[in-house]
Amino acid sequence: MTTENNLKTAFAGESQANRKYLAFAKKADEEGYPGVAKLFRAAAEAETIHAMSELKALAIVKSTAENLQTAIDGETYEFTEMYPDFIALAEKDGNNAAKRTFHLANEAEKVHANLYKKNLDLLDQKADAEFYVCEICGNITEGTLPDKCQICGAPAGKFKNVG
Repeated sequence: MTTENNLKTAFAGESQANRKYLAFAKKADEEGYPGVAKLFRAAAEAETIHAMSELKALAIVKSTAENLQTAIDGETYEFTEMYPDFIALAEKDGNNAAKRTFHLANEAEKVHANLYKKNLDLLDQKADAEFYVCEICGNITEGTLPDKCQICGAPAGKFKNVG
């Protein structure tokens, strides 16, 4: 095991802990435990600090153009190789919930890759934009809030403006 591998493992673990703790916070809020929810959100933020420190030590964050290309490559891998394999296995296993989850993510990853490509092509323009994320499937739309999600059909109210 190398230090680089350890940093990658730590980054993956800290990143997953962040997401898991945010999900735990949401559940605690739903169940009426605001103090516990705040603790989970605080821990999630701490895990983000750890993950960002590990990323810095790995020297993974490069120029914006390089970061966009890395994102394009990652999203393309997900929708061309990773998710199709996951969908096929979920179908074989008869796990319809997993199959739907993987299908929606796969379709959203295609959109993500295209948005990254567009922004890489237009990088010199330094344009600003508004983005909306579907809280059901993770689809991203640019510009104006859609009436419904083009991937899962969720209504406009299920989109979150992320700037």
